[in-house]
Amino acid sequence: MTFRRLKICRLRDVRGSSVLAPKAVLVISALLLFSRVSIAQEQTPSPRDVVSPAVYVSANPAARGVPFQVAVVFKIRSGFHVNAREKSADYLIATDLHAEMPAGLKAGEVVYPKGQLHPFTFSKNPLNVYEGTVTLRLPVTAQASAPVGSQQIPLKLRYQACSTSVCLPPVTIDLQAPINIVANAAAAKPAHAELFPAP
Repeated sequence: MTFRRLKICRLRDVRGSSVLAPKAVLVISALLLFSRVSIAQEQTPSPRDVVSPAVYVSANPAARGVPFQVAVVFKIRSGFHVNAREKSADYLIATDLHAEMPAGLKAGEVVYPKGQLHPFTFSKNPLNVYEGTVTLRLPVTAQASAPVGSQQIPLKLRYQACSTSVCLPPVTIDLQAPINIVANAAAAKPAHAELFPAP
């Protein structure tokens, strides 16, 4: 009797393990899939982390009637690029800088640098992109009606960053250009000569 009971117990154990094995495989597979997704999410940066923008003004203070420039300089993380202003295809999102000018300030057209054509595995044709450090320039003039003193020019920088394997969602970043307006043109002083060399 003891031997038979032992055999029955062993058979039950074997049957039980054969039933639990597929469940264990499913659990392990799910855990592996979850870890892979988590690792992929950790490795994919936020679009805001790929581009580091900074704003500079060519005069501090700037004077009424004397043109000056606002420059947006952004550094693109290594391994990524953003589409140039002159995009290579209609479906691409071009880099765009928009300024909301306060009263008394007049802006000209944004000056975008030329991009560079690079081949990518996901495109049949080379794409016109920005890589590394990019400078966008906005000419501004303070009119006679411009308020004297410190103020901000709100800016919006829009771009889409991609690597060779993934494109991040397009993003719009809010920036501010701090300016100080004076009435006397003789009081204007140039600033950031490394970005705005004298003509």
